Amino acid sequence: MTPFRSRYVERSGLGAILDKVLSGERLSREDGLALYRHDDLLGVGTLANHVRETLHGDVAYYIVNQHINHTNVCVAGCKFCAFYRTAKQSDAYVLSPEDVERRMREHMHEPIREIHMVGGVNPDLPFSYYLDVIRTMKRVRPEVHVKAFTMVEIAAMAENFDMTPEEVLRRLKEAGLGSIPGGGAEILTDHAHQVLFKGKIDHRGWMEIAKTAHRIGLKSNATMLFGHVETLEERIEHMLLLREAQDETHGFMAFIPLAFHPENTRLSHLPKPSAADELRNLAVARLMLDNFPHIKAYWIMMTPRVAQAGLHFGADDLDGTVVTEEIYHRAGSMSPQMIGRHELVALIEEAGRVPVERDTLYNPVEAVPRRPPFDPRAVSPTPVDAAVAGDAARA
Repeated sequence: MTPFRSRYVERSGLGAILDKVLSGERLSREDGLALYRHDDLLGVGTLANHVRETLHGDVAYYIVNQHINHTNVCVAGCKFCAFYRTAKQSDAYVLSPEDVERRMREHMHEPIREIHMVGGVNPDLPFSYYLDVIRTMKRVRPEVHVKAFTMVEIAAMAENFDMTPEEVLRRLKEAGLGSIPGGGAEILTDHAHQVLFKGKIDHRGWMEIAKTAHRIGLKSNATMLFGHVETLEERIEHMLLLREAQDETHGFMAFIPLAFHPENTRLSHLPKPSAADELRNLAVARLMLDNFPHIKAYWIMMTPRVAQAGLHFGADDLDGTVVTEEIYHRAGSMSPQMIGRHELVALIEEAGRVPVERDTLYNPVEAVPRRPPFDPRAVSPTPVDAAVAGDAARA
């Protein structure tokens, strides 16, 4: 951290946490709450940016991927969800393997490296359906990485087909499953589970399936849905549980905070989280989750411009091109359905970062540029520096 930024963080009242960050000491529950409650968002972001640049330099990752939501039929009944339908509703759907193939072939001209597939908990689908869908994707694009089915979906398969979660995961892996997305975690506390999604597995079940996937060689991500009925204490508890599990299995690749979109849900009376709250969650996550390699600013939820700012608040990844995402758009997301590869690169470069295309497991498609040694005489002020300088001048 430059002396200028260090002095700013100290003067903002975060000197004790700065000392821990610079010495590599793990932050406590109390530290996390202090970061959430601190009135200087820029000071918190400067701390997170230091950790982010220590880990990744100026690199910001992206992937060329395609999202496919295979069914919106779901029996979980989560209060925060605008996507799910009952089987009898007119707009309920299930994509057949042939439908999945057709959607993929519509984008065969694009160098898609990952298919991201999640959907509802649909008890009417046989286990063979999931195997056939994976095999179809691998037949259409043999080289594609299939990242599919949340821990919640895996738990439902195990219950519906009288299998253990490990048996389900091994069968899916044999069919071509490459990794697990991080959805369905919501908030990993009993209170949030009872209020919002008691029709799904609780945080113990979610965590055990994640650990099981890691033990058999499947990596995963982890999410946190925030901005509804949870407390700041529950957000920190969520991160601490993930951090503890990562110490054990080392299987999480990225953490993705997801802002709750209340439109068209049973919680539509709640206000939407602000951009400042989204940036703070990225920053706190980067500081608390010291054993997570990556923090993702998911532009679908945050909008591209807020996600771009997130690259200076702890995030090192913008996700990907996406293509036809339905779950968050049903809940009122106003972001585009798809961003082109060139647009992602432009967003990263405008933020002063170096775009690096990756695969699902964060292997760079091309060599990562080496970051030159820091020379303050040769570097133009970043947006963070400019804002810090302005605050310092007014102090």
